[in-house]
Amino acid sequence: MTQPSGKVSKNRGTKSSNKFAIVLRSIWRRGEGKFALIVLALWVAVSLISLVWTPQSLWATDGYHVWAKPSAAHWLGTDGTGADVFSWLMAGAHTNLFIAILAVIFAGALGILLMGAMVSRNSALSNVSVVAVDALISIPTVLIALILAVPMGASVAVIIIACGIGYGLNLARIARPQALLAANSDYVASALSYGASGFSVMLYHILPNTMPTIMVQLSLSAGTAVLAESGLTYLGVGVPSGVPSWGHSLATSVKFINVYPLTVLWPGLIVTVVVVALNVFGDVLRDAVDPVTNPELREV
Repeated sequence: MTQPSGKVSKNRGTKSSNKFAIVLRSIWRRGEGKFALIVLALWVAVSLISLVWTPQSLWATDGYHVWAKPSAAHWLGTDGTGADVFSWLMAGAHTNLFIAILAVIFAGALGILLMGAMVSRNSALSNVSVVAVDALISIPTVLIALILAVPMGASVAVIIIACGIGYGLNLARIARPQALLAANSDYVASALSYGASGFSVMLYHILPNTMPTIMVQLSLSAGTAVLAESGLTYLGVGVPSGVPSWGHSLATSVKFINVYPLTVLWPGLIVTVVVVALNVFGDVLRDAVDPVTNPELREV
């Protein structure tokens, strides 16, 4: 007997919720998974808090206490203008989170679009997209950002677009073998024989089979986007002056690393911990979403 469409949708929703809970539990059970989840949760929490509160005003400067050491008034000291380092790092958290999320969304959309073209049954489209991805993937993200900075100037958009293009191409190339395997499977041939459209096959058959790979790559891309923000801002094509970000804090204090090492240590430490957490999260996520290594997931 055919189930009503509402019941089918409800069952699919329940299964998705169960899979999400299993994946989350699997990540939390591992020590490195706990570390990644705690760091990422703190990052999000600090980003939200910084939107409404910071210990000191970002624009408050004290010319009599520049490069001050940590104290009760300034928990991580002050920078060369006498501004509170901790407040700027708090505010930088939401800028970096914003960049990482938008870069991942851009990369995911571009990567999935290119992956679909690369496994298309239209041989001309498939061949052209494969050659294009192989050719464009050799262009470094930094070079893409420098080219974009010519008409756009230093901006957050340059980082997001450059990272989105670079990581999207990489995602399409890595996910293509798995997508090709699914595209050539018997169940896809059966769906096509019943009149399923190419979009439907992509949405219901190819994408679910490649989603674990895509999720892991996007997690790793988020960490690389945080690093890219720091590097591109240091080069002068990233976050513009006056906008708080971890890369901006590094760029303004790195010249004085020999004299005031603490002002470089704090943003460097935060960037390192967050990037490590995102990379670790990608590793544990890969095991958690794979039914071969996660027996609980096989039973759903």
